[in-house]
Amino acid sequence: MILKKVSLRNMGTIKQILIVLSFGVMFFNNDLLAQQDAQYTQYMYNTVSVNPAYTGSRGHLSVAALHRSQWVGLDGAPVTQTINLHSPVGHNGIGLGTSIVNDKIGPTSETYFDIDFSYTVQTSDVGRLSFGLKASAHLLDVRFSELNQFAPDQTLEQDIDNKFSPNIGAGIYYHTDKFYAGLSVPRFLQTSHFDESSLSSAKEQMNFYLITGYVFEMNPLLKFKPTILAKVVEGAPLQIDLSANFMLNDKFILGAAYRWDAALSGMVGFQLNESFLIGMAYDKEITELGNATFNNGSFEVILRYDFIKTKGYLKSPRFF
Repeated sequence: MILKKVSLRNMGTIKQILIVLSFGVMFFNNDLLAQQDAQYTQYMYNTVSVNPAYTGSRGHLSVAALHRSQWVGLDGAPVTQTINLHSPVGHNGIGLGTSIVNDKIGPTSETYFDIDFSYTVQTSDVGRLSFGLKASAHLLDVRFSELNQFAPDQTLEQDIDNKFSPNIGAGIYYHTDKFYAGLSVPRFLQTSHFDESSLSSAKEQMNFYLITGYVFEMNPLLKFKPTILAKVVEGAPLQIDLSANFMLNDKFILGAAYRWDAALSGMVGFQLNESFLIGMAYDKEITELGNATFNNGSFEVILRYDFIKTKGYLKSPRFF
């Protein structure tokens, strides 16, 4: 969240004005247009964060941690940390998981505590369809006291400390050994994050996600994995992420991605052993912001560990 009447130091060029314009959400006539969920380049390894129906689909306990620093070099730019774990429960199609997401931008910090539930049915020898539910607890901090204002504004004088709001979400997810697709809304409730009496208000909007991908076996050593993530939220442009990864010998991953009218990305990953994956990504903006001297791009790293014991009923290929 970015606040109206914010003064930034050393605003001597047009490029520096882009600092204010480029944050994902901003105040317009003292009303927040929309709030979007955290953004990920390596969404294909972090699916449970956007779709609760993915919970338990890997067939064993899976733990992942992700860190993203966006627009490095720009003070107050978004920083996101995510940690999640999920697992099937027995062999009855039930999956359970939990996750924590912390998203910081400027003086604003948001933390989500999520619990995920899924139920999976087998639709064919290789196909499985999962239905998921998400329950969230949201904490919001806004440090108005950290802002430099051109003129005093009484609506921006009192900090917001750990304001709590609940939410619920849902999703569906279908996969075979080579294909997957999912549709989800992680948070249904359009919660107001400011008091109704305040002249400034912010409302959390529903984010609709469509995710899909396929694995082509080019030869016994090489796999090609194209994926698509589309995100729709009221008050913001349609976001489409296209990625293409090549996996060599089921160990080395190299790829690129394009975020529609926004950024180009490079990705590299290593399946260090059967259980441990490390992935890294770098984004370069293709908008005016990308040409700014103070913007060194966005960096993302993800670590994932699968506690593999036996091949269970819900086991799916590790590249999903």
